Amino acid sequence: MRVVWCGFALGVIALQRQATLPGWGAWVALAVCVTLLIAWTVWAMRERESARGWRSVRRASAWLAIWLASACIGLGYAAWRAELRLARTLPAAWQKRDVEVTGHIVRMLSQDGDAASFLFSMESWGTAGTAGQKLPDLVQLSWVARDAPLPPLVPGARWRLNVRLKRPHAEGNFGLRDGEATLLSRGVRATGYVSDEQHARRLLPDAHGLSVGIERARAAVRARIDRVLVDAPHRGIVIALATGAQDDVSDDDWRRLRNTGTSHIVAISGLHLAFVAGLAGWAAGALWRRVRWRGVEAPLIVPAQQVAVTGAVLAAAAYAALAGFNVPVQRALWMLAVTAVALWRSREVSRSHVLAWALGLVLLRDPWAVTAAGFWLSFGAVGAILFAASGVPRVRRSDESALSPDERDPMRDHDAAPPHAGRLRAAGLRVVAILAIFDAARWRQVIRRSASRMADSARVQWAVTLALAPLTAYWFMQIPLIGPLANAAAIPWVSLFVTPMVLAGVALPAPLDGYAWQAAHTMLDWLLGALGTLEGWPWALLRLPQPGVWALGCAGVGVAWLLAPRGWPLRWLAPLTWLPLLLPSPPGPAPGAFRLSALDIGQGTSVLVETSRHALLFDAGPGPESTHAGERIVVPYLQTHGVKRLDTLMISHDDSDHSGGAPAVLDAVPVSEFVAGILPHHPLWAAAHKLGAQTVQCAAGQRWQWDGVAFEVLWPDAGPLIGKPNMHCCVLRVSTMQGGAGAVSALLAADIEAGAERTLVARDAAGLRSQVLVVPHHGSRTSSTEPFLDSVWPLVAIFQVGYLNRFHHPHPGVYARYASRHIVLARSDADGAVRIEAAPGTLAVERFRDTQRRYWMEAAPD
Repeated sequence: MRVVWCGFALGVIALQRQATLPGWGAWVALAVCVTLLIAWTVWAMRERESARGWRSVRRASAWLAIWLASACIGLGYAAWRAELRLARTLPAAWQKRDVEVTGHIVRMLSQDGDAASFLFSMESWGTAGTAGQKLPDLVQLSWVARDAPLPPLVPGARWRLNVRLKRPHAEGNFGLRDGEATLLSRGVRATGYVSDEQHARRLLPDAHGLSVGIERARAAVRARIDRVLVDAPHRGIVIALATGAQDDVSDDDWRRLRNTGTSHIVAISGLHLAFVAGLAGWAAGALWRRVRWRGVEAPLIVPAQQVAVTGAVLAAAAYAALAGFNVPVQRALWMLAVTAVALWRSREVSRSHVLAWALGLVLLRDPWAVTAAGFWLSFGAVGAILFAASGVPRVRRSDESALSPDERDPMRDHDAAPPHAGRLRAAGLRVVAILAIFDAARWRQVIRRSASRMADSARVQWAVTLALAPLTAYWFMQIPLIGPLANAAAIPWVSLFVTPMVLAGVALPAPLDGYAWQAAHTMLDWLLGALGTLEGWPWALLRLPQPGVWALGCAGVGVAWLLAPRGWPLRWLAPLTWLPLLLPSPPGPAPGAFRLSALDIGQGTSVLVETSRHALLFDAGPGPESTHAGERIVVPYLQTHGVKRLDTLMISHDDSDHSGGAPAVLDAVPVSEFVAGILPHHPLWAAAHKLGAQTVQCAAGQRWQWDGVAFEVLWPDAGPLIGKPNMHCCVLRVSTMQGGAGAVSALLAADIEAGAERTLVARDAAGLRSQVLVVPHHGSRTSSTEPFLDSVWPLVAIFQVGYLNRFHHPHPGVYARYASRHIVLARSDADGAVRIEAAPGTLAVERFRDTQRRYWMEAAPD
């Protein structure tokens, strides 16, 4: 089954990389391939009298055919599941109007004082013309309290709501996670918000069912923890360990855990589930051994081992349900279930078979699990442990077997002793016990046994750290060098002390639960304090740009090489395979050229301009007041693409969708120079100065050169900033320095409006000429005047706008104005991020949703 499930997983992974789902021709080809491969397997596996070498070749070809057939089946299964899920879609015409719906809350995703996010299961749509349509049966809603406090929202509660929905859509940026894949994995086929809270009505009776009961239990545990740990700094970690919900973990805790390589302790992992299963199995077995039925001991009816295994599986399933069935928990639960079935049937099963079954069962339940980091990290860690353990001798000599019969029982001749031999024997045993304390040989055995266990633990830690380093670099763009040391303390501390205390709080009634959770929080406080000390070490963290496929593959070969059994040849060469990962090629363009990346941050602006050795970020997108795009998108994008330092951070003006993300950028990335068109008393000046950046007010006439590329500020004029923020936006022009027809320029116009455009045209119309234009004010009708466009005359125009944004940007008339000039148009709501490679005489445009398209991505909005 290892070959079958590994091939099945390969097919599922291949499907999730496709831009479109298979058509009828592809389905026919898959069916033909599977049929031919199965036929070949049957023929090759038949016993025939032939040469030994040829028989081995036939059997090897049969296993290859099984693997390929399984891959085809996996691809077909994933495609079938995708077609079923994508068939339910929201009509495009419903995206811009209120819709009345009836349903119940399935799961609370997050909740604070005045806002909540939850999954909502549809029961009916109060809209005419829905007959025969396959409408979404699960949507993700947010509810923000405006005129009244947020009502109690609990799983199973039925509501009639007026909502405003849109099709699933997430920002698309090169190298960052795809939020649309997460929504698809959850089964969410529309997202939106409650648009009229005054007319929301709670309906009775509430929904019932196993899933509702599980979610209510999770919500109840979370509410109990909230009451006990009010305003506690690490309350989110306690909630995460109890229920698997990680939305309340503070940003400071996440940063500290990520930088020390211990973020996995927040997730309910296989280790925690194994602890619960082991404790429950031991208790069930011990209780069963003491049960009698009509004078017959219970183990004679059903073996205690089978009862213990059943109890372990049931407890693990209950804990997995409480944890929300995340991928690591699913993996551990399926491994335990497969092992339990084998024990019940009195069959032996290898650990690799158990892992393969878990892999297949996880993907059968959720084919989109392969798009999440947790899948790769969980299976990668367990696979590394099993592979590393495959070459370690497991022969153990019993300490007692080395002793003679007299040494094992020094009073074995008690039958020949005098009548008072019992007292003498007891006294002799006490003497032997006392002497054993001073027995050097026995102490040496204890020391050897302890050293062996420590060596096994160190080997496991080494294997996991080594195997997960390339995956950590790929998913999180960093390798915590302090990770082995931090995990050596954090894993046993959390597993042996914190997690049992958290689970004790779940099981105990009030007020005992409060004491348990407060004790767990205190222990977490000690741990986070120690991790903060380790985080401060200068060599604790190695940041890397996201590795490519070849660098990741080479590092994977090196991992297998290093973890191979003893005696594997040339193991000293294995570290060389990590060089492409640790020493990536310089990410910048060639001297004299520049790269412009207009990020997809929703409604807002953020543009990264890179030369050969320098980087400038123009605006930082929205901040905490809106979508957290600065922290959620801009900073990870910089880290993913190896931008370790910004030579200049330019904030065009004081508008939240341009400046809101600047604090997050300043905190995460060193900035040499902070240039802005904001008022002198703005707090960003003090924040930048405090972090060591040189601060400069942007003004027309400022010029500098980097690596053969010229930068020039065209607006605003020097002097005090007067008027509304849009009147004094920084306008930046970036140009290759080669003159004549081969020069390439880009104009970043921020949110200037018609008045500023007229002034710029009157001052120097020829100086505005640029091949690339980041459209002013997101395509608002107050900008992009005809004279301005005639002066710039761009070849490419980039609209940075949010999907179905409330401002209706870009304005249809303005968009038509650009289209009528036959300009290549790119808009972030339809194309995602846009990357421009500009060099003298050449200009290349790359859209995210063209080169990185997946079958679940929505097309351009109407």
